[in-house]
Amino acid sequence: MTVRISLVMATLGRSKEIALMLDSLETQTFRDFEVLIVDQNADDRVAGVLAAKPRPFPIQHVRAPAGPAGSKQRGASWARNIGARCAGGDILGFPDDDCTYPPHFLEKVVETFENTGADIVNGRAADETGRSINGRFATGARWTGPKDVFRTVIEWVSFCKRSAFEAVGGYDENVGAGAPTPWQSCEGPDVMLRMMAKGYRAYYDQDIYGHHPEMVIDIQDAHMQQKVRGYGRGMGYVLAKNRLGLGYSLNYMARSLGGCLVSLAKGRRGRAIYYMNTLTGRVEGFFWRFAFRRVSNK
Repeated sequence: MTVRISLVMATLGRSKEIALMLDSLETQTFRDFEVLIVDQNADDRVAGVLAAKPRPFPIQHVRAPAGPAGSKQRGASWARNIGARCAGGDILGFPDDDCTYPPHFLEKVVETFENTGADIVNGRAADETGRSINGRFATGARWTGPKDVFRTVIEWVSFCKRSAFEAVGGYDENVGAGAPTPWQSCEGPDVMLRMMAKGYRAYYDQDIYGHHPEMVIDIQDAHMQQKVRGYGRGMGYVLAKNRLGLGYSLNYMARSLGGCLVSLAKGRRGRAIYYMNTLTGRVEGFFWRFAFRRVSNK
């Protein structure tokens, strides 16, 4: 089926959040899209969500293939690549399974592609009031380069032409949440940097934003600490992999250190732990990458 936009959603462990995302897609003013849900669950929860309510747009339920002895590989990047190969659109987007889009979201994305001639269109994460969340995002609307990616890219508000995505082989399946490596984030900046390196042009607009639960960083239980450290490792790895420079990379590490010290001075212990785990992860990802590469090449 030929459509303008293919929305590839990797999912694992969620049900009601998927239904909420599909509800938000029913309100879109732009209608020429399809949804591909790449299901990494061992149960039938996704089938139950889809059976509960008919939708006025095409949905493909793509079961993640089983691995050796019935096992399943996991990972957002791996699942997104599977979905992209099944997609029919000439523009690809990769929504999270717990995000939602406001009604004019897809219309704004398509208008930006048409008005700018960009190969990649990026926006930001925001709450229901439009306030940026889960990262520091650039203001305004402009063309962006490699050193803008960490302020202008978040995977689920990022769209690209199929030709650009396929030119770099899609997502690096060793990077991102659920990947079989320590590099548990920044698969979006990584694929963006690789597309830019091949000459594809990226445009950012702060008026393109979707909604997502906001990460609470003041509460640092053991699971959250591990998650944040894995995210930091992903960023450190992507910084080194794409050769963005030692000074540029150290600046991001210094930001985490500064955040930790300021939080301690204010008595915000949970937030200080968050920044320390982010710093530790970024350092590990940036410098451990070389040891990991040597081991993986043996």
